[in-house]
Amino acid sequence: MAEPPDRAATVSEALAAVGHVGKTLPLRPVLHGSGGTVLLVTTLDAEGAATPLGLWVTKDGIRRLGPAPPSSLLAEGLHLREPTANLVNLLQAAARSYIERLEAIAEQVDTVEDRWQTISLEELGQLHWTYRELRKSLGRFSVAVQELDGPLGEHFPGLEKALPRVQAELAHLEETSGGLGQSIRDLLALRNAAESNRLAEATNRLGEVSNQIAAVANTSNIRMLGIAYVALVIALVSVVVLIPNTAATILGMPSAAWVPGWVVDVVLVVLATLPLLVVFSRPWVRGMLRGLGMIEARTREGLRDLPEIPPADADRLVTVERTAEPPARGPS
Repeated sequence: MAEPPDRAATVSEALAAVGHVGKTLPLRPVLHGSGGTVLLVTTLDAEGAATPLGLWVTKDGIRRLGPAPPSSLLAEGLHLREPTANLVNLLQAAARSYIERLEAIAEQVDTVEDRWQTISLEELGQLHWTYRELRKSLGRFSVAVQELDGPLGEHFPGLEKALPRVQAELAHLEETSGGLGQSIRDLLALRNAAESNRLAEATNRLGEVSNQIAAVANTSNIRMLGIAYVALVIALVSVVVLIPNTAATILGMPSAAWVPGWVVDVVLVVLATLPLLVVFSRPWVRGMLRGLGMIEARTREGLRDLPEIPPADADRLVTVERTAEPPARGPS
């Protein structure tokens, strides 16, 4: 039933025969179709690049897909013949490439474990991506071995003698890859925790700075309020003085010469006394005057905090600000 091993076919030809379209490899390693059954596994080189290899089982025989795998001790020790020998060689080559990649990734993990606090997230992400690519190939290999333990394996005489060994190697690969994956996840968790702590420290520092800014702003507002209080007191005193002063100016004009002197005296006394009584009899005015000493102290502090900029420096600051403005963008 089997054709000679040198009768090889291309992977794309076999996939097209079973109805798979597209340039990417199928997710399942075993495809059944009208053109037969295609079994595909991938071997990995030292850089992690995958090479698809497999067998194409048709009603006319079994053809090899891709280059021939190297001979394995398992196939030679069991004296297997084609096409079973080719299948076992293929499975052994794939398993050996996975072991070599696992060892290479484990060495990288050992290297970065000593400097996990300083390793870049990009390097950790690349390590995790490399492991995921290995897991994809290992997953295809696992499904292919399960399929060979069923009706597909009947096409390969003597496979039942080699299959337990292949299954044992698969279990070892899955156990090793699971432990390695956990190590990578632990590294990612540690790095994530370190980044989270660093961000938390930066957030706390920003909170402290914000509190300091708020405290300075509150102090500035209190001092500016003291200045406003003093200005209000000056305004009230000005009102009290301005009313009789305005009346005296009016009554002292030549047009008011007909007004008797005693009337002028009465009007000036009333206008000097009434605003004084009305303004300074208010409770809030008296309360503000009682706290005038504290208000004056705050006012002196606020005045000290006000920067005194000479006119020449003010002009220079305006020139610098205008120069720092970005140039206007032209029409795109």
